[in-house]
Amino acid sequence: MRLEIPPPLAVQLKEASTSNIPVIADLAERIWRTHYTPIIGSAQVNYMLEKMYSEKSLEQQMTEGQLFFLVQLDGKTIGYISVSKKNNSDFFMHKFYMEVSEQGKGFGKRIFSDLLSRFPELKTMRLQVNRENYKTINFYFRVGFVIEESKDFDIGEGFFMKDYVMIYKVHK
Repeated sequence: MRLEIPPPLAVQLKEASTSNIPVIADLAERIWRTHYTPIIGSAQVNYMLEKMYSEKSLEQQMTEGQLFFLVQLDGKTIGYISVSKKNNSDFFMHKFYMEVSEQGKGFGKRIFSDLLSRFPELKTMRLQVNRENYKTINFYFRVGFVIEESKDFDIGEGFFMKDYVMIYKVHK
């Protein structure tokens, strides 16, 4: 009997549109509740989901120029990314989230590489990450980000994002 080896899983980025907003909102709900509740607590998770991931808020973010991408694994959406261009060569990554069950499988590195290839003009990319989100901080280190500064952001209702601002620089 011959052992059948399945083909490698295909992970890819697909540009999102407003028609994908319900999928993004649903993913955010699951990912944030699982991943962030132990870090920032359920009250802040609830507040941030309403503030940043309501369908109205996501539509506004797209209208204001954030480019959203779906992370798909063999056609199934397992995550999302959003970036915006700050000028000709500087970008900001607002979101990079994947289903917790799909993390640690190497998909993030491939997706980040794919994202970079879509913007050949990119020289720097910044992001913010919670200072206690160690797993994610370590991922960003592995793909080449460094900590630029530590900063607290007042997001209203008595909540703060206690983040690192990290930067990725393209070396050509």
